[in-house]
Amino acid sequence: MKTIVSILILLVTGFSTINAQSTAKFEFKTEVIDYGDIEKGSDGIKTFQFRNVGSEPLIIENVYSSCGCTVPTWTKAAIAPGKSGEIQVKYDTNRVGPIRRTITIYSNADEPTKAVKIKGRVLDPDEKS
Repeated sequence: MKTIVSILILLVTGFSTINAQSTAKFEFKTEVIDYGDIEKGSDGIKTFQFRNVGSEPLIIENVYSSCGCTVPTWTKAAIAPGKSGEIQVKYDTNRVGPIRRTITIYSNADEPTKAVKIKGRVLDPDEKS
């Protein structure tokens, strides 16, 4: 009986290890995009680029922003292992002041909830430096 229980434990542990190794995985070029100082009304589009360095297709289920002033769009198709995808972020540059936003990615990756950030400052054209 002890032998059977030991064998079952080894089998379950072995399957868990195999299952944990075959996942999708993000590798971002950068996890923080710095807009720097930009003019009010300028182009607010930036792109997060990533690769799937895992062994399974990467599927992004949804992407949310911490504010309605930031609109994300992303690669909707599954990203095969070794292939690249992107998440484009459009910030409303008519809002003057600092930019500090978090974009949260929900996927089937080994880290199912991933946060990336944008930062910078939109300059007020009426203010003199």
